Amino acid sequence: MHLTTVGIENIHYPIYVREKSGGHQQTVASLRLTANMPRDQRDTCLSTFLSILNAYQDDIKTDIFPTILSKLKRQLNANSASIEMTFPYFIEKTAPVSKTKSLMEYRCCFSCGVDGSPDMLVSLWIPSTTLCPCSKEISLYGAHNQRAEINLNIKFNNFIWIEDLISLVEAGCSCEVYSLLKRPDEKYVTEKAYDNPMFVEDVVRKVAESARNHPDIYWFSVGVESFESIHKHSAYAYTDIDAL
Repeated sequence: MHLTTVGIENIHYPIYVREKSGGHQQTVASLRLTANMPRDQRDTCLSTFLSILNAYQDDIKTDIFPTILSKLKRQLNANSASIEMTFPYFIEKTAPVSKTKSLMEYRCCFSCGVDGSPDMLVSLWIPSTTLCPCSKEISLYGAHNQRAEINLNIKFNNFIWIEDLISLVEAGCSCEVYSLLKRPDEKYVTEKAYDNPMFVEDVVRKVAESARNHPDIYWFSVGVESFESIHKHSAYAYTDIDAL
């Protein structure tokens, strides 16, 4: 039987990610490294994957993904190879009224495949707030709101900062989320969401429009899951550039 893919996953490495402020943020990434299985080869040495990772353990970053994958292809006689690097990224956010500072965590993934020329994909999962327009319309006072998660995936022509992608996404929801809020901040974010009611469909459309208008993004997809506060289920919406 022909196997199409072999590899390793859930390998954890410390990495450095460039910050827009000019520094580097140290975090820990979970890596997945795979290669296709040549049809005339029945087995492979999984230690090859680890030996290549170990050779670059002090320099794990997106710039060397093509080098790692080209070396993997050559040593395994593979036609293609891919790498995924998933990690938490932290940004210091300032509360809107009290100006209290706190760290906000965002889940990020850099993935790259080599089957000819390298193909890089950046994925972000960004927490947000949505507020139901129907609930606001039919209620004498109040409206139900909920936390949502926005997943943005992009392919790009030129380098884009993680911080700029997060700002692009957070501008497309009822209100952004903060790690630490004082009471005046809670009042602000609650009222901001109330004044900006959005379904998950609205969030998807708005984020998709911003991504489509970005000069350096040539492909994207957007998915939003709303963890409903008055339902057992979640609400979900999705689109990509091919659907627009």
